[in-house]
Amino acid sequence: MCHSAGVSRASFYRVWQQREPEEAAMELRARIQQIVVAHRRCYGYRRVARDLKDQGWNVNHKRVARMMAEDNLLAVRRRKYIVTTDSGHDVPVHRNLAATLKLGGINQLWVADITYIRLREQFLYLAVVLDAYSRRVVGWALGESLETSLVVAALRKAIAERKPGIGLVHHSDRGTQYASREYISLLEEYEPRRPAL
Repeated sequence: MCHSAGVSRASFYRVWQQREPEEAAMELRARIQQIVVAHRRCYGYRRVARDLKDQGWNVNHKRVARMMAEDNLLAVRRRKYIVTTDSGHDVPVHRNLAATLKLGGINQLWVADITYIRLREQFLYLAVVLDAYSRRVVGWALGESLETSLVVAALRKAIAERKPGIGLVHHSDRGTQYASREYISLLEEYEPRRPAL
């Protein structure tokens, strides 16, 4: 094949050694992401490595642990009993106003979340703010990490785009990005209404 393509074997293998391992690593990262998401972040690196071996991957559990740590996918330990009266942090927890809200127009309820996008050689994270009534994206931000600045940028875009009036309810999960002081202070500065975390 090299002879008919007019390429030396050394050149072919040099390019293959640069490309193929990266593609294999990205495929492995994608499989790890799928397993972790399917099991709702309850699987540790040993279980993920075992599932990968069941799928035909020959991979060391240490490599799986390193990749999961790099992609912020390590399992979250859940306590059997959670004491709700002692929250243990200074971030306020707000009532879920979105559950009982009857929508009649735009800019009444914004919903925020983060997802990941797999590219050929890396993963990117997309923070989105949606208007629940129109189901339209009103703010978004793309980044290489799950830092708070990502969700803050998405919220700033949403506010600049829509400039909603008083009475807006903001709803998100209770992730660290949305419960951060920077995000809450931006909501309070704009003061749509108490955020529904």
